[in-house]
Amino acid sequence: MHKITQLKKVIQIPGAPAPIGPYSQAILVNDTLYVSGQIPVDPASGQLVDETIEASTDQVMKNILALVNEAGMTVENIVKCSIFLKDLGNFDRVNEIYASYFRSLPPARETVQVARLPKDVDIEISCVAVK
Repeated sequence: MHKITQLKKVIQIPGAPAPIGPYSQAILVNDTLYVSGQIPVDPASGQLVDETIEASTDQVMKNILALVNEAGMTVENIVKCSIFLKDLGNFDRVNEIYASYFRSLPPARETVQVARLPKDVDIEISCVAVK
């Protein structure tokens, strides 16, 4: 446990929403970045971006990329994503926006429907990136 603590770096930036609980925005351990689930909050205004599922998905991806970039990586470094949706009926609409961020070699992924998400949003995405 002590060795991991020495290797672990907290990534906390104003370009992604502040945590709403006892967790970090992202944790970098060696060359691996673990990004906490991001919801569609505009970090500049603190307001939810929830007009459409497309707008929400786009904001979530912007939040993720802000954290990935802060760790010195790009979208190309993302190897795994987990998508949580309140309604799997939005699957195709989410995929359209999500795919626009991963033009080649998309990461491994699962998408699951959940009963409820923080702040009652429709989508949350977490990821793992590797240098």
